[in-house]
Amino acid sequence: MLVDFNNLTINNLSFETDFDQKIKNFLEEWFSEASTVKVQTSGSTGIPKIFEIEKKKMISSAVMTCNFLGLKEGDKALLCLPVEYISGKMMIVRSIERKLKLTTAEPSLKPLEFLNEETDFCAMTPLQVENSLDKLHLIRNLIIGGAAVSESLKRKIAQNQRLNNTRIFETYGMSETLSHIALKQVMPVPEDYFTAFENVSICADERGCLRIFAPNVNAEVLQTNDLVEIKNEKQFKFLGRIDNVINSGGAKIFPETLEALVKKEIPNEAVFIGVNDESLGRKLILVIEGKESEDLASKISGVAFEKNFHKPKEIIFIEEIPRTPNGKVNRIELERKITEHL
Repeated sequence: MLVDFNNLTINNLSFETDFDQKIKNFLEEWFSEASTVKVQTSGSTGIPKIFEIEKKKMISSAVMTCNFLGLKEGDKALLCLPVEYISGKMMIVRSIERKLKLTTAEPSLKPLEFLNEETDFCAMTPLQVENSLDKLHLIRNLIIGGAAVSESLKRKIAQNQRLNNTRIFETYGMSETLSHIALKQVMPVPEDYFTAFENVSICADERGCLRIFAPNVNAEVLQTNDLVEIKNEKQFKFLGRIDNVINSGGAKIFPETLEALVKKEIPNEAVFIGVNDESLGRKLILVIEGKESEDLASKISGVAFEKNFHKPKEIIFIEEIPRTPNGKVNRIELERKITEHL
């Protein structure tokens, strides 16, 4: 379905699929007299919640992204994310605000499968990008969110010889910040630090967790549980979630940091978790998605862990790592499955 927001008449649009109907429902909600819309959280760090967001703040968020990327009226955009979540809703709001021509594609692992012409803007999850490498050159500006971009995926993007005119960014944000408030370039020049948008202030609390003040999208100072390294008043490096820190034998281990290290060596999804252990308190385990092989085992054994206690006490291979509906690794469910396995 194509929606031209420079010449929009909702009643003239053809809503044929369930996804189309969800888009119609959101458009009707957006153009209603209500000042807020309902948004569902992903549930990746707890029970999914539904809360209301002011439309004017969603517009402010859309303006920041569109200005940063230089999007202009009449540009083409592609929506391939669920509209239940802020990520999908904000793609529509950006299209409304900047009067883009929005093509919609049913959310799937291969959202670009039927894309045959260039588009100016798209937002995707890492898994979607992983399955769309042959079509990425058709997108001029791509933002990747919902989960961290793995080292393996970054390597595949860097090796793609067709991405001469494509800019790719990793996003940082959450439902409370109305999608992202900072971007980190992956292509053409890889960056280590996220850069916050204009009118967004950052600092770290006493735990080393990121604190955000983005008055255009949220009147409150947002306290995150994301451990960061602050470079300056605008730039920061994400280290991992404090909720995920594993205390093993008195040592604090950041699983996301170790996962990035492992994923430089192997293409598989890799997740570090802690399980209960009588002597260590929590035992470090590495879970690999896929079948066990000598090649994988050799590559993993060659990973240069900084500390001896960073080496997993056990490596488990499973067919599929559980994920939330929007593609994030569900660590709670994974730990439950592994505990039952052990």
